Amino acid sequence: MKILKPGKHRLFEHDFETAKTVSEMLLDLEKNGMDAVRKYSAKFDDWTPKQFQMTESEIENAIAQVTPQAIRDTDYCQANVRAFAQAQRETLKDLEVETRPGVILGHRHIPVSAVGSYIPGGRYPMLGSAQMSIIPARVAGVKHIVACTPPVKGKGPYPATINAIKKAGADAIYVLGGVPALALMAFGLENSPAVDMVCGAGNRFVAEAKRQLFGRCGIDLLAGPTEILIIADDSADSSLVACDLLGQAEHDPNSGGCLICLNEDFGRRTLAEVERQLQTLPTKDIASLSWRDHGIVYLADDPAEAVRLSDDYAPEHLELHVADRDYFVQNLRNYGSLFIGEETTVAYGDKTIGTNHILPTSRSARYTGGLWVGKFLKTCTYQYMTPAASVETAAVTDRQCLLEGMQAHAITAQVRMNRYGAAKN
Repeated sequence: MKILKPGKHRLFEHDFETAKTVSEMLLDLEKNGMDAVRKYSAKFDDWTPKQFQMTESEIENAIAQVTPQAIRDTDYCQANVRAFAQAQRETLKDLEVETRPGVILGHRHIPVSAVGSYIPGGRYPMLGSAQMSIIPARVAGVKHIVACTPPVKGKGPYPATINAIKKAGADAIYVLGGVPALALMAFGLENSPAVDMVCGAGNRFVAEAKRQLFGRCGIDLLAGPTEILIIADDSADSSLVACDLLGQAEHDPNSGGCLICLNEDFGRRTLAEVERQLQTLPTKDIASLSWRDHGIVYLADDPAEAVRLSDDYAPEHLELHVADRDYFVQNLRNYGSLFIGEETTVAYGDKTIGTNHILPTSRSARYTGGLWVGKFLKTCTYQYMTPAASVETAAVTDRQCLLEGMQAHAITAQVRMNRYGAAKN
């Protein structure tokens, strides 16, 4: 392995300054409630409405500002997300099985009751996140969904985002961003009931707030600044690879971009192509910082090493620009979503195609996939048995409990042995 361009892979678990800032804000928000919410909204977004929840008339007025084409396109995207979420839900079946004579075990998939969805704004109004978090929750059967999205600084809600949130099926919409938005949903502020789970992507402060709120409520996953990794061999188009790397770099100066190539000449041509495209990229002020600080290019000795490097990085988005697609599809293990072949690109998954764009970052793809309908379901087990099966089970349970010294546990088994054993005799 050879490094053609070094860079930093941002890991939030090491970002102590962000953790400290978020911790102080959450303590303030929990103690001071809406006073703290208003303080932070004014400070960060220059936004001080009478109330943060939108009325139905305000929602209608916002949607009226959206062009018919934008509404049709949002409907197209949401139909794709909904169709895929419904297909995923159909794979999740309740279970009941008799494991031994008279012993019946099962599980049910039960939706959580209330969910808070965060739809990012800030530098870009990420209206696509509305369908990515709200629609799977609805398909799962969640009864109440609260949505928060930041204002356009000093101006108010972004109309296209409000249209997307409403069409996706949110029950309440709050125009509020960042850590205060997560606090409002998790703590239950300004007439919003405390939710059972928060979900959605965001910057490093949003990701850290979710981490610190976990336990008080559930979270989907930690989804911070975006990442892309591309594996490319010499059959790839260097200009297209460079284009896709920069497509993600424009998100945030902390966005991660990594290329693992199998040919040094290709890697150096791609590096040159990135620099060439940066010169005319409309968002080069952001993308150039991201690529300078967090762009990495590896030269792998062979496909097996490329797989090892990729799995170690564990990227949010993973693109394959290779001739032998099957080898990589079968052997790669750690990624949020896989884009196979040059015909598909991360932007398709982010915006239109129907897979979810709320995905694990900062190497959390080592242990979780992205947001999907199953994240909103609790798989809860149950059991029942016949009297005869209870007697058989009780005998073993009694001995196991006494082996551990748990005598009260043993008594619960002994009582049933005596009760049902006597009835049997």
